[in-house]
Amino acid sequence: MTEHGAPFLLLPAYKDYLWGGNRLASLFGKRGGPERIAESWELSAHPDGESVIAGGPFRGQTLTAFLESHPGAAGTAVPAGRGFPLLVKLIDAARNLSVQVHPDEDYARRTEGGRGKTEMWYILRSDPGAFLYCGFSRPVTRGEVERRIREGTLPEVLRSVPVEPGGVFFIPAGTIHAIGEGIVLAEVQESSNITYRVFDYGRAGEDGRPRPLHIGKALDVLRMDEGCPPPPGGEGEFRFVPGGKLRLLCSCPSFTCSVLELNGRFSQKVGDEFFLSLLCLDGKARLSSSGGGLGIGTGDSAFVPAGRRDIVLEGTGHFLLTFPGRPE
Repeated sequence: MTEHGAPFLLLPAYKDYLWGGNRLASLFGKRGGPERIAESWELSAHPDGESVIAGGPFRGQTLTAFLESHPGAAGTAVPAGRGFPLLVKLIDAARNLSVQVHPDEDYARRTEGGRGKTEMWYILRSDPGAFLYCGFSRPVTRGEVERRIREGTLPEVLRSVPVEPGGVFFIPAGTIHAIGEGIVLAEVQESSNITYRVFDYGRAGEDGRPRPLHIGKALDVLRMDEGCPPPPGGEGEFRFVPGGKLRLLCSCPSFTCSVLELNGRFSQKVGDEFFLSLLCLDGKARLSSSGGGLGIGTGDSAFVPAGRRDIVLEGTGHFLLTFPGRPE
């Protein structure tokens, strides 16, 4: 067992985007940041907002600094020299987010010098009537999309989907999308902050000016077909496992994510290939491994470094478990 084998809790980076609210504080105890919290970056080594180790021998280090001094902690299957692969967030949409799209890996590398972005949403709370946009309601052409962006009529051809807690949405790079107001969700994504905005409800930013649109780049990367695909590998129902129930939400080349309904003692293998991210959505448990242990409660995010061992969660609650890639 290497010295980086013990799991540890992370402190998030907060974002106070204009559409955020205050439910991350009331639901998950996210305090000590801005009054308005739109996003809480729970697992992040992205330069726009890094997680910080909350306790133990590495307390106060950014996740990036830890990984630089312990390169094996991310796992042997995480490509060297390409940066940390994942970003896990909690999002509170008190107002509508802009309609937007993210580039794929090739376009992002060539155009922005960064990563592409495929993401997944797991709905945690939703107000009555809440909905999101995911894909187009019918096939469209580049010319029609460009015209509607400039006219402000783009929502007329977007696929509107009502949401409720437990819903899962897979947003591959190139899919037009927007989170609607009244939704709280967990987002698992590739570690990228590249967004091309195409519709913003005519509202002004913090400086009083309309927020810029990124029409040309968006048109370059948009998929013009209908809808958005179902989450690959996703299971619609929970299945019983020792210590609770488990539901696979999504398994794609970028990440594998499950939700655990814990009611007892649950064991999870963590190999040399990949690290594990744990996000406690509600409840309380003891997280332990041969490298050490800690308590984890509602709103806490834990990083389990790669290493050949089992980790054990003992307690009750709901937990989001995320690996990069597709562990066997």
